[in-house]
Amino acid sequence: QVQLVESGGGLVPAGDSLRLPCAASGGTRRSYVMAWFRQAAGKEREFVAGISGSGDKEDYADSVKGRCTISRENTKNTVYLQMNSLKPEDTAGYYCAAAFSPVRNNWLRSVYDYWGQGTQVTVSS
Repeated sequence: QVQLVESGGGLVPAGDSLRLPCAASGGTRRSYVMAWFRQAAGKEREFVAGISGSGDKEDYADSVKGRCTISRENTKNTVYLQMNSLKPEDTAGYYCAAAFSPVRNNWLRSVYDYWGQGTQVTVSS
């Protein structure tokens, strides 16, 4: 059973940066794709960024493109989301997800096999 644990969230002023790590444990295979999603109060969970198993392909939602960078360290079984120039509309719970089979559409929640419990990011104006 794979476990994903996010950390790094907090309350920050607009314009600040945060780095969210997600540590994976309990698996014997490397994931095909890992991703970050977020869910604001009263809204559906939405795709933020995804990265391939080898780390050579990254995808971003238009709302964060240019401000966020996803990366992974396979030796540490950890994926990171670096968020810069944070805005109040970035306020949400941020969730890490992992897929252990080939994924065509990495923005779909349904393709992911495991999810973390989330870490809250609150950006004040």
